[in-house]
Amino acid sequence: MSNFILEISYLLGSISFILGLKMLSHPETARKGNLLAAAGMAIAILATIFFHENEAGEPIGNLIWIFAAIGVGTFAGYLMAMKVKMTAMPQMVSLFNGMGGACAAIISIVEYTSHPSHDIGFLAIAFLGLMIGSVSFSGSMVAYGKLDGKINDWRSNAVRMFNNVLLAGILALIGVGVFSPDMIGEPIVWILLVVSLIYGILFVMPIGGADMPVVISLLNSFTGVAAALGGFLYDNAVMLTGGILVGSAGTILTVLMCQAMNRPLLSVIFGSFGGGGAAGTGEGGEQVVKTISVTDAAILCAYAKRVAIVPGYGLAVAQAQHTCHDFERMLGEKGVEVTYAIHPVAGRMPGHMNVLLAEADVPYPKLLEMEEVNPQLPSTDVVIVVGANDVVNPAAETDPSSPIYGMPIIQVDKAKNVIVMKRSMGKGYAGIANSLFFKDKTRMLFGDAKDTLGKLVSELKQM
Repeated sequence: MSNFILEISYLLGSISFILGLKMLSHPETARKGNLLAAAGMAIAILATIFFHENEAGEPIGNLIWIFAAIGVGTFAGYLMAMKVKMTAMPQMVSLFNGMGGACAAIISIVEYTSHPSHDIGFLAIAFLGLMIGSVSFSGSMVAYGKLDGKINDWRSNAVRMFNNVLLAGILALIGVGVFSPDMIGEPIVWILLVVSLIYGILFVMPIGGADMPVVISLLNSFTGVAAALGGFLYDNAVMLTGGILVGSAGTILTVLMCQAMNRPLLSVIFGSFGGGGAAGTGEGGEQVVKTISVTDAAILCAYAKRVAIVPGYGLAVAQAQHTCHDFERMLGEKGVEVTYAIHPVAGRMPGHMNVLLAEADVPYPKLLEMEEVNPQLPSTDVVIVVGANDVVNPAAETDPSSPIYGMPIIQVDKAKNVIVMKRSMGKGYAGIANSLFFKDKTRMLFGDAKDTLGKLVSELKQM
C-alpha cells in the first residue's frame, strides 16, 4: 500500500511539474504555475518521507533531523526571496542553481560510497552526475560573483587551452572509473569532485559579462541534467521528470538566447564578448552629444501618436518600474499609444525585464518582443531608452570591428525621435561605446531613471 501511495504521489508531482512549466510560458499564469509546481514538489517530498521504505521494508528514520533541515532551508529561502532586490535577482538565481548542482553532486557521492559493488551503468550515471553537478555548482558561484561585481573576467588563450585539456582529462578519468573501476578505487570520486569544481571555475572565468544571461541559462540546464541523473540513481520518477524538464528547458532557452545574439554557443563559451576592450563607434570626427530638458521631453511625448519604451538594466538599478508604468499610463490617458520593446537578453538574466515590469502590473499585451517592435519603429514618433545600452547599439549592425557586430538589436535609431535616459555616458555591460548617443535624432536626458520619470509624470500632469 505504501509503495502504491508513493508512486501515485510521484505521478501527481510529475504532472504538476509539466503543467506548471506550461503555465510559466505566459506571465498571466506564471504565478499559478510556480505554485502548482511547488505543490507537486511538496507532495513528492512528504510522500517520500512518510511512505518510502528501504529494501528491508523499513521506513525512513531521523525524521526530526529531516524536518529541522527542511525548516531551516525554507526559512532561509523565504527570507532571501522576500528581501532580494530586483537588480540582485540574477545573483539569487545563480546561487539557487548552484545549490541544485551541489545537491546532485552529493547524491552521486553518497550513492557511490554507500554501495560496495557497481555495474557499468551505475558508475557512468554516478560519475556524470558528480561531474555535471560540481561544474554547475562552482560555475554558478563564479557567475554569482561576476554578476555582483566581485569577480572580474580572466581571459587568456592559456586558460582556454588548459580548460580543454582539463575537460578531456575529466572525461578520461570517468572512462577509467567506469570500465576499470579497480584501477583507482574509491578515491576516484574525490579526485573527480576536485577537478570538476576547478573546471567549473575556469569554465566561467573567461566568459564576458554581457554573456552572463546565456551562462546562467546554460548552467541551469546542467543542474537539470545532474538532477535527472540522480533520478536514475534512485529510480525516482519525479526526480527524473523534474530534471529532464529543467535540463531541456534550460537548453532550449540557451539556444534561443544565442540565436537572439546571433552567436553560436561555442562562441559564447570560448569567445571574449563583453566586459572587455572597447570598440570604436565606427565614425570618424568629433562626436557631439545633444541633450533635452524634462519639459521638452514631456511635450514631445505628450503630442506624439506612438511612443515606445525600451527598458534595460538601468531601470532595475533605479527601481523605476512603477514610475515608468505611471508615465506610460499618463501618456495613454492623453491618447498616446505606448508599448514596451523587450530585447531577449536585456538585463542580467533571461526574462529580467518581463519580471521587472510584471512587478509593476504593466499589462502583458504592451510588452512587445524585438521581432514585433522593430517593424513598427519607423512609424514611432518617440523611443525612450531607459537604462538600456548594448541592445540598442547601432554598432551591432554598422561596425564590423565591434565585438557585438551581428547581434540583433532593437533598431531605435529608425524612430523619428530618440530620448536616452542615463546617469552618464558610461558604457554598457559589454564595455563598448554606443554610437546611438551621437546620432542627430538622439537626445540625452541625464539623471536617475526613477527621478527623471517622476519629473516627466509631474510635467504631464500640468499639461
